This record gives sequence, C-alpha cells and structure tokens, in this order.
Amino acid sequence: MYVVKKNKQNKWIVIAEGNKRASKSFESKVEAIAYATKKSKDENTSFRVEDSLGSKSKKKLWIILAIILLIVLAVVLFLFATGKIKIQLPKEEVYTIEFEDNGHGVAPTEIKEVNTLPDPLPILENVEGWEFKGWYLDENFKTAAKPGDPISKDTKLYAKWEEIKSTVIETDELSIHFLELGNYYAGDSVYIKAGDIDILIDAGSRASSSTTIHNYIKDYCTDGKLEYVIATHAHEDHISGFVGTNSNPGIFDLYECEVIIDYAFKNTSSQISKNYESKRDNEVTLGAKHYTAKDCMEGTNGAASRFNLTDTINFEILNQKYYYEKSSDENNYSVCMMLNYGNNHFLFTGDLEKEGEESLVEKNDLPHCKVFKGGHHGSKTSSNEALLSKITPEVVCVCCCAGSSEYTDNVDNMFPTQDFINRVAKYTNRVYVTTLAKYEIAKNKNGNEYPKVNGFESMNGTIVVTLDSTGNVITTCTNNDTILKDTAWFNSSITLDGVERKMRIWPSDGK
Repeated sequence: MYVVKKNKQNKWIVIAEGNKRASKSFESKVEAIAYATKKSKDENTSFRVEDSLGSKSKKKLWIILAIILLIVLAVVLFLFATGKIKIQLPKEEVYTIEFEDNGHGVAPTEIKEVNTLPDPLPILENVEGWEFKGWYLDENFKTAAKPGDPISKDTKLYAKWEEIKSTVIETDELSIHFLELGNYYAGDSVYIKAGDIDILIDAGSRASSSTTIHNYIKDYCTDGKLEYVIATHAHEDHISGFVGTNSNPGIFDLYECEVIIDYAFKNTSSQISKNYESKRDNEVTLGAKHYTAKDCMEGTNGAASRFNLTDTINFEILNQKYYYEKSSDENNYSVCMMLNYGNNHFLFTGDLEKEGEESLVEKNDLPHCKVFKGGHHGSKTSSNEALLSKITPEVVCVCCCAGSSEYTDNVDNMFPTQDFINRVAKYTNRVYVTTLAKYEIAKNKNGNEYPKVNGFESMNGTIVVTLDSTGNVITTCTNNDTILKDTAWFNSSITLDGVERKMRIWPSDGK
C-alpha cells in the first residue's frame, strides 16, 4: 500500500505505508498520483491520497473553530441581555391611501399604514343619478385599482362614477327594445311592448342572461305574462336565456307564456336545445300554445300567420323555404317576423343567412322597413343586398359585442363586420350596436397578433325604438345615442404585427 501526500517542504511524495523515507517526490499532485498508480500496479498493491493535513490535525482545527464560534455566540448573547446591542428587523415601508370621490357619494376616510391595496377595496353606495363603477389609480380612469397592488407614498385612488339614465318606459302604443345581455358573447333578445301586449323574440346569449333580461323587462311586463314568445332557431345565443340555470331562473320559469312560436327544423343535438324544448313542452303542459313557423304558414295545430295585437298593431310570420326543407346551416331555420304598425314596418330575421334571405324575398312582398334588426349580429353572411334593396331600412339595430374575438381572430370578420357595414351604409347611417368588447393584443396559433376579447362595456347599450306622431323613428339608448360610424371604436386604429389599420371604414358612397 502506498500513500500520496504533501510533506513539510510542500512537495508531493509517494511513500510506502509504514516507511519513513519517500519512494519519490514531485512538484504536483497529478505527477505523484501517476507514479503511485504505476508503482501499485507493478507490485499488485494499491494506494490512497491524503490531504495535506492529517486526520488528527483536521480534528484539532474543527475543535478550535467550534470553540471560537461558541465564544462569539456567548459574547453576543451577553451584550443583547445587558442591552448593549439591539437586534432590529428591517421594517417594510407603509403608506397612507387617499380616496377622491370626484364629487359624488362619500369617500372613505384615509387607510393608513398599508403597503398594498386592501382586499376588498371600499365600495361606495350609489347616489341619486350616479352609479359607482370602481376605484382607479388615475383621474382619467385608465388603470383600475386591484386589491393587492403595491402602492407608494403618492398613491391616490379616484372613484369612477357613471350617470344613471332613467329606465325608458314608453307610454306610447309601441316600443321595441334591443337588449344588451350582460357579457361579451353575441346573442339576441328583443322585447316588444305593443299596447298591453308583451312579446319576446329570443333570449340569448347565455343562460345567465335570463336575469339581465328579466331585470329589464319586468318594468314593462308588470303582470308576469308574455303573450308571445318567439325562439328563432336552436342556437345557444338565442335560446339559452329561456332555460336559465339554478341560480338564474329562465324566462320560462319567470313568466307565464301564452303563445310560443319556434323553428320547424334543427340540426343541432346540443344539450341547451334539448333543455329549451323540455322547458317549452312544460310550458305547454301548463297551458301555453306552441306553433312552429311551418304551422303558422300552413295553418295547422290552430296556428295562423298573422297575430293581431291592437287595433293598429299586428305581426306576421313571414314565409321562407327552410321551414319546409333542411339546410346545412342552422341559422337558415330562423323564424322571420314582420311587426306592422299601420304603414310602419319592423323586420326581425334572427340569424338568417344569404340563401334564406333570398328565399324570404322570393316568397314575400316585402315593404320598406323603418327598422331592421341586423341579420346574424352583423355578420358578413347576412344582411345581403337582395334583402336590403327590398326593405331599404331607415334604422339598423345590431345585437352583438363589437370587436369580440368570440368566433374569429380576423378583425374584419368580427361583428359587426366590414362587409355588413359596406352593404348597409348604402341605405342608412343610423346603425346602432348594443355592446363593445374590451381587448388585449394576443397571438393566435399561427403566431399572428389579434385583439383578444377580455371584457365588455356598453356601446349604445339597450336600444329603444319608438315612432313620433309623424312616423319618424326615435332611438333612445341606455348608454349613448351615438351612431356606429361616429363611435370611438369604429374610428380607432389598431396595430397588429407592426401594421397599423383602421378598425372599420365607412364607405365613400355610404349615407
């Protein structure tokens, strides 16, 4: 057995175990190990390498270090006990938050000595004419304050208030309400008040929208009875509010429905459509009459195509071929309805697509329409020239969330689409849209940028249509009365993948 170690002259030596004299010395450890390797191999023995300090020396060193550490610790403890030294932990900076109520309500007193925004933030009670919309970190309300956000000594919170517009309750004979549905999904729900008669066309966009719909129409439909309900087709964004949820009772749960008119066909096997039909059938069991659009056309099961509401108001179910034959597109099964008030006409076509619109024109003598509910939420496949040229609408109301990426990341195809605008602009500039999407720039699966919806706010809000004494259309919206082409969203620019473009463009030959 050989040992490789350092000697007192700081050289590396190879020595046979038990000998006093080294076999050989070297300047480096590597050379010594190489020699020991060869020597042990030649003599069929082994070798080991020892550190420069022996095990006894190392043990003594550790003992000395431990003694020193104990002495230092004892001194520190003595000084701390006698008050000679004090241990002070670093203190996190804390600040006082100031609140600014902007002239409405009563702001809370200052919250002192905090380093993040409290959870929850104080909520101010609404005051007459004003609704509290939350706290912001700037006077222009660009950056919302969120619980847990870090603050500084200069942090001040500003209360955002919005003026509450009085609910529009019309005393005239007819009012039509294109409802905002409380989310960023496309969906339809149109409430019509005709004298004492209450009509609801569709109840989208999601099951939870039933509460939003109910909270609005209950101020008009005070007897809890909808004389007529029309479900245009079996898509979720038109029927889910009829069904509701456990926490949001559906329209069929909240109202007695006397007459229900819906689609003759459907392709979908969705659970929501099954739930709708189950709830509808239960309503029939309770006494409601149910007709399909085909029944109305053929006069079967007690149905009729025209329904008189008052001496001057009626509605009729318009004919189209997809009441009788199948379509590859569920939207083409849409029940189409014309509301007539003397010589004033209002057209509702659900999500009817181009083929259905062409059939509608072919099978009906369509008049000029005061108001047209924009087909399929302002999609590029509806509101086609064949239909528009017949009805020449004065006002177009679009139920959608403008700029939402719900169905596409192509900006031009987001509702209301550029194609829709190009066609409608030829006839009117009085285009109104219920809701507006908030968005952030994101990347799609191909790595291209697009505006991804992450919230919503009112554009026009709920759009209320009435007529004055001379038959002119009056629009009163719950948020503002700005026509689409003058809105900030329509005229905004967006930069995607380094290219700046306008959100929408009003055609040069438009009204």
